[in-house]
Amino acid sequence: MRKKLHVKKGDNVTVIAGNSKGQQGKILVVDLDKGKVIVEGVNLVSKNTKPNAKNPKGGIIKKEAPIHVSNLKVVDGSGKPVRIGRKLDEKTNKSVRYSKKTGEVIK
Repeated sequence: MRKKLHVKKGDNVTVIAGNSKGQQGKILVVDLDKGKVIVEGVNLVSKNTKPNAKNPKGGIIKKEAPIHVSNLKVVDGSGKPVRIGRKLDEKTNKSVRYSKKTGEVIK
């Protein structure tokens, strides 16, 4: 059975806990098994790299590290973090995500 998360690839999210608290970004990668995601420009770490064809000098690069989904909230159309719920859409008979604050459906 697959886990369902309140976030998915392409969502705009804000970090609610940790060193990157308050930062916003777009989800690039979702790891369902570990329950972690990589968010663009959030939770940056320094990584030492050896010289290679792409980076002939090597050195230190900044890279996004995974962050747990429990530390994220989805940002709705108004730009505020909201809680997410699921309900059955009457027209299509499919489960859709919606904002618990405003009630609007989140794409």
